Amino acid sequence: MFIQSRFKISRKGQFLEQLDVDTIDLKLLDQLQRDASLSNLALAELVHVSPATCLRRIKRLTDAGLIERQVAVLSADRLAPVLGHGLTALVEITLDQQGAEHQAAFEQRVAVDDAVQQCYRVSPGPDFCLVVYAADMPGYLALAERLFTSDANVRNVKAFFSLKRSKFLPLLPVLAAAPGTAL
Repeated sequence: MFIQSRFKISRKGQFLEQLDVDTIDLKLLDQLQRDASLSNLALAELVHVSPATCLRRIKRLTDAGLIERQVAVLSADRLAPVLGHGLTALVEITLDQQGAEHQAAFEQRVAVDDAVQQCYRVSPGPDFCLVVYAADMPGYLALAERLFTSDANVRNVKAFFSLKRSKFLPLLPVLAAAPGTAL
């Protein structure tokens, strides 16, 4: 199965390149997002290709930008005795001025702060939803002052504090992609 996929390279949104992604590529992407620590040999075996083919395809997928980076997902529960339990908040942000330049400025502001784990521009309702992490409530207060109250363009902040994380799964359903689906 081949899926024609086009991806943007330029900031102006022009499609400059086309990439053919097949079932093997999708299987590689699925396996890598489940466990990026697999050796090339083990990965090749799982998707039934030679190690050389596997390596070549992963390089092509990485060069095309389909693989952004590889990271380790840490266990918050197991690290709690060392780091403390910390505080995770889901924060809704409504901007006072909502033009594209104001939204871009806010995104740039929060993107550089390590306490902001995720940032989504949303509609309808607030302009942004963030997932933030702080060591404790004073840490959250410092974050809120740094990112939200010192900026006159933030009109409203609504925070929800997590009592328990029931699920965290950073996976895209790549194997569920149907023919003709753009990646």
